[in-house]
Amino acid sequence: MHRSGFINIIGHPNVGKSTLMNALVGERMSIITNKPQTTRHRIIGILSGEDFQMVLSDTPGVVDKPAYKMHQAMNSFVQSTFEDADLMLLVTDVLETYPPEDHLLAQLRKQQEIPMFVVLNKIDLVDEEKLAQLQQFWAEQLPQATLIPISALQKTNTDVLLNTLKENLPEGPEYYPKDQLTDRPERFFMSEIIREKIMLLYHQEIPYATQVIIEEFKEDKTVGGKAIARISATIFVERDTQKSILIGKNGVSIKKLGTDARQDMEIFLEKKVFLELFVKVKENWRNDDYFLKQFGYK
Repeated sequence: MHRSGFINIIGHPNVGKSTLMNALVGERMSIITNKPQTTRHRIIGILSGEDFQMVLSDTPGVVDKPAYKMHQAMNSFVQSTFEDADLMLLVTDVLETYPPEDHLLAQLRKQQEIPMFVVLNKIDLVDEEKLAQLQQFWAEQLPQATLIPISALQKTNTDVLLNTLKENLPEGPEYYPKDQLTDRPERFFMSEIIREKIMLLYHQEIPYATQVIIEEFKEDKTVGGKAIARISATIFVERDTQKSILIGKNGVSIKKLGTDARQDMEIFLEKKVFLELFVKVKENWRNDDYFLKQFGYK
């Protein structure tokens, strides 16, 4: 018998959804920083075995008060997970305060037919007494769910979670080739690597006001015959002042950004990378329907 299904991961920002996704798939599918809204798109990671296939879906953290149309689009990615899930994973962590009236909880309480799991992350940060209190809280809030305490970063109990998910998969077909890891092209991951470095290197509004587009991605060979990827990317910002900060005095900041991004790209692609970065201003792009569609939010 072959088991397969769509396992959708939801939760609030910064609880470790992307870390969990990467730990389960065994590859770096999602970028990870300590800033909220790091994940902006719904990203699929595929884990296959001889008799099973898990299609895991990492989603953006729920934005409680959307300030831009981009935030609304991110929330729509989360809503779509309620429509096509075979298994639902709510990821929370031991430091998160969850009010009982939370609208995400309200939606999950309505899901009585889909097998549901509460993944309590970062258990390495609390003692056994606190952990017991949290287990009791979640047993009361979502009594239909199975609670699994883990540490995604330390990979504590992730094997237990993986086996539990496998056992609960319905009987089903092979949705993707067994050697496929994601539904996203390499261009997407290159843009995400650049955006991750922006999140890590810049502060305040800069990371949230930027969007990265890969303009050119072609494979070539050096004079010596070694493979090289030539990548050209445009970073969109909303104001001229943001452009100046991104570039930095005498181009120092964007040079650092390019170096850090290129190094990670070379690891990901397993080849040398020649990377060019450009910065353009597009005012209020986070509310522009045309640009949001171009950027993959709609």
